[in-house]
Amino acid sequence: MKSAQHLIDTLKLKPHPEGGYFKRVYQSEQTAPIGPNDASRFLLTCIYYLLTNKSPIGHLHVNRSDIMHFYHGGAPITYTLVSPNGELHRETLGSDLDQGQKLQLPVPGGWWKASQLPSGEYGLISEAVAPGFDPEDMRFIDQKEVESQFPKLSVPLSRFCRA
Repeated sequence: MKSAQHLIDTLKLKPHPEGGYFKRVYQSEQTAPIGPNDASRFLLTCIYYLLTNKSPIGHLHVNRSDIMHFYHGGAPITYTLVSPNGELHRETLGSDLDQGQKLQLPVPGGWWKASQLPSGEYGLISEAVAPGFDPEDMRFIDQKEVESQFPKLSVPLSRFCRA
């Protein structure tokens, strides 16, 4: 792959509210009443997601749905995950399996997550979301809420909160 800008242009990626760039590339035609208050949701959606050295952080947020992340190329991306009961986990998507990197990473609905490109020009992944992503089902967290909800994690999570 060439450069981050080449990927942004070729894949027609747009800035993502959590950081980085994205484009929805698939949504199932089937829907079901599975959102809040039985709101209709696509059964599956899928996006490209790109972190770059100019936008290296996907800010801390929680999704209602399960998400499967698939590594495509570039530099590894590190995920900081917080379970609903406040346990901190770190996983890295990348191609160096001997170093513990993973090609796929499931994140259950209800887990907080942030992503970071520690080094390199870019990291490219896809995310498949089931039930399909809807902005109503995603929520960011700020530093004040982190301190209230996860007081022991406020220092390691602070850099992932949106200003």
